[in-house]
Amino acid sequence: MTKAACTSDAWYKTAVIYELYVRGFQDSNRDGRGDFRGLISRLDYLVSLGINCIWLMPIYPTPGKDDGYDIMDYYGVNSEYGTLEDFRSLIHEAHSRGLRIIGELVLNHTSDQHRWFQEAKKGPDSPYFDYYVWSDNPEKYSAATIIFSDLETSNWSYCKENGYYYWHRFFHHQPDLNYDNPQVRQEMIRVVRFWMDLGLDGFRVDAVPYLYEREGTNCENLPETHAFIKEIRAVLDSDYPGAILLAEANQWPEDLVKYFGDGDEFHMAFNFPLMPRLFMSLQLEHHGPIIDIMKRLPTIPESCQWAMFLRNHDEMTLEMVTDEERDYMFNAYAEDRQMRLNRGIRRRLAPLLGNDRRKIELLHAILLTLPGTPVLYYGDEIGMGDNIYLGDRNGVRTPMHWNDNKNAGFSEAQPSRLYAPVITDPVYNFHSVNVEEDRNNRNSLFSWLRNLICIRRNFPIFGAGTIEFLYPDNKRVLVYLIRHEEMRMLCVFNLSPSAQPVEIDLSFLGNCIPIEIVGGTIFPAIGELPYLLTPNGYGYYIFHLFE
Repeated sequence: MTKAACTSDAWYKTAVIYELYVRGFQDSNRDGRGDFRGLISRLDYLVSLGINCIWLMPIYPTPGKDDGYDIMDYYGVNSEYGTLEDFRSLIHEAHSRGLRIIGELVLNHTSDQHRWFQEAKKGPDSPYFDYYVWSDNPEKYSAATIIFSDLETSNWSYCKENGYYYWHRFFHHQPDLNYDNPQVRQEMIRVVRFWMDLGLDGFRVDAVPYLYEREGTNCENLPETHAFIKEIRAVLDSDYPGAILLAEANQWPEDLVKYFGDGDEFHMAFNFPLMPRLFMSLQLEHHGPIIDIMKRLPTIPESCQWAMFLRNHDEMTLEMVTDEERDYMFNAYAEDRQMRLNRGIRRRLAPLLGNDRRKIELLHAILLTLPGTPVLYYGDEIGMGDNIYLGDRNGVRTPMHWNDNKNAGFSEAQPSRLYAPVITDPVYNFHSVNVEEDRNNRNSLFSWLRNLICIRRNFPIFGAGTIEFLYPDNKRVLVYLIRHEEMRMLCVFNLSPSAQPVEIDLSFLGNCIPIEIVGGTIFPAIGELPYLLTPNGYGYYIFHLFE
């Protein structure tokens, strides 16, 4: 299968990834749900934004109890989205525009409606019984936490058909696969090959840490998991060069870094520990939380990369914070308990930040300059709102706002047929918050973000460079230096709402001349004295340093 042309197998280091929900992006057949053909019709929009990789949420057949993460068939597509031929067309059309596509690889569990589990319920004589994890003792693996503690009381559920308990780290309708069974491992390798042969450019791998279970452990990050990921990686490296694996491993840095292996496991991993601390620093008006967690990140192999994000399709997880920090974040960003889910906050970016354009721009500026690959979530580029009353995580998965026509231009179906209502709240109403409005306004959030993405893509240093934090006396200002080969970039961010004078010791940079790359302004040369700047409230400077 011909793949998109690429200049390097390390394309992911300078990529800008855009996560989207096929169901919520564009409806082409008036059934109230997005589909592949609808997405194809919007690919030029994604090109205009400047992204070069699309991450698709699950597209498999599903009963729909967990938005596709409950899979009924790994070798098909959800009929609501179209056919496998439609999917091939999507791959072809994306590649022809220079866009790559990565999909979801949900290794940990299936739907309880999957044929394998339906057969497994018949008991130990079934050839599929050992595809899952069973016990007659629901106290087994008691050290493992219950992830969805709001909705589940145990990691075991009773199967009345065979009299055993089955293991599930997530919802009871998502039984975990048994990776101690070599047939399961072989089956999932076949799944990887199937989608790679269709032309995918890689996978975001869901719920990585939970693949194996061992008594006396918390059943996370076990050596066997790393061994199996190495098997998958070897297949990609051998037969699908340029394809990538992106880890969803919501872990502390010490465990998270292990998923890179020696450069032979994941190419990328989401930087979960950093994400909540970006919001924390903004609320505290202090650079400490960001610097502390970044300095805690161990060195990763040269071929690997962090994936940086502000928001995604899930709740804003607060797993990788202390109990005290979690309480602080709840009080600061989710006073209404309806906004909370599990150990996180189910809100989109704009509502989280009180729809403050300055805060939204500031966090994006940090996201797009920290070393790593930025991942954007659909709709955040226009400041879309959410609906916290839809339940679970559905409030941040509502239809994309394209224009101020019926159903926000998402679908020509009757509004009652939409899988979820468009946003009609006064502040985030689709009549004013939509793509058409933003694309026609040079001062819109979309236009600003498109410009910053363009700048980032013109300066590969942000994807490939190393970071050095500087420590001005004014802790309200975050300052770091990015280096790559002979190039240097100085980034200065004001985390407070008021202008902040800051003196930065830059004497080690000699007589460099800073050029602010967003506005193209030349600043005075750096000398021996501390360099004085006064960024506006939530303002920032991104300097290219010339000698």
